[in-house]
Amino acid sequence: MTPPPSRSADGLRGLPDTQRSMRRRNLARVMHAVSAEGPLSRAAVAASTGLTRAAVSTLVDDLVRWDLLEEYGPGRPPAAGRGRPGSALAVSDRGPVGIGAEIGVDHLAVCAVDLRGTVRARAELRGANRGRPPETVLADLALRVRRVVEECGGRGLWPAGLAVAVPGLVARDSRILDRAPNLGWPRTDLGALLPGAPPLSVDNEANYGGLAELWLDPGAPRDFLHVSAEIGIGAALVVDGRLLRGTHGFAGELGHVPVHPDGPACRCGGSGCLERYAGEDAVLRAAGLDPGEGRSSLLAERAARGDRTALRALRGAGTALGIALAGAVNLLDPRAVVVGGELAALAPWVLPPLEEELSRRTGGRDCPVSASRLGKEGPLLGAAHSVVRAVLDDPACVTERS
Repeated sequence: MTPPPSRSADGLRGLPDTQRSMRRRNLARVMHAVSAEGPLSRAAVAASTGLTRAAVSTLVDDLVRWDLLEEYGPGRPPAAGRGRPGSALAVSDRGPVGIGAEIGVDHLAVCAVDLRGTVRARAELRGANRGRPPETVLADLALRVRRVVEECGGRGLWPAGLAVAVPGLVARDSRILDRAPNLGWPRTDLGALLPGAPPLSVDNEANYGGLAELWLDPGAPRDFLHVSAEIGIGAALVVDGRLLRGTHGFAGELGHVPVHPDGPACRCGGSGCLERYAGEDAVLRAAGLDPGEGRSSLLAERAARGDRTALRALRGAGTALGIALAGAVNLLDPRAVVVGGELAALAPWVLPPLEEELSRRTGGRDCPVSASRLGKEGPLLGAAHSVVRAVLDDPACVTERS
């Protein structure tokens, strides 16, 4: 991996701990103000943050030196017309990027997102990962991470971190995939198998999908239940803008909630789990289709033509989702439910029976259900944006990763 260019942290050196912490918080305030409202003049940043102009000037000098902000020079007016020409600040389109990666049952994907939220590079590999050794899959993933990092390097960008979305349980604050039934993997330390990677974080794909909804959909509430429905089904509960992770970090295993306790055996060891009725493979088989790449699109085409078998399969999936979600809604009382993943593209046929079952089992409680605008892109984008958010929340971290 190409290391980031060296950056001086002179603005933080020699300060007592309390002053250093305050300066880091103020750096974050400036970054968030420019990110949310920019381009802004230095005076406008001071007004937005409540900091003095002198303090803002010193903070901005550091952020510009670290390639986190850029200041428009003479003859280059602010894009949004705010501030005096030649003095407007904007988040840089150079410097650090967040690298997001996703390990799916049938694909690998990597992307780089800059501090403006723009995807700058991407690499994918389609193919089954179920049953393949973790070492082989992660070697393929590392190759695509290197390609994305190299492509970014040619554009003046460098990785601030790598976040990997996985279809399984990840222990809180760890890089260990504890259990992944749909991959058939044993307990796997991703950190040990991704040597030389940028600073690494790992989380369940549904969690990253839920965060993507929170961060990237302007209309998203701060309290909602996000369902990520692929071959497996996970969920992320966002409460007051934060993920509810549970004691061990395993919250959200909606796919293994039993909807018919006497139903077919599941890979998790239980029976009648939601995944056996609403997971992608299960829905395709119920529709008379063999699982495989592109089959969900074929299922949608058949449903649009009024194919009875396809419609029956999708209605069954929606009903099963409604049964499982009723328990979650009754227990947790979210403001809304958002369905992502492959089932988001099948929403016209899945959501009506889901809403019908949910309403019946929750006494008609007001809990609107919608399809994710991000669809199956949510986990990958959420992973990349988690790194970007970490830089915005603590801009000085870029000096520690040099």
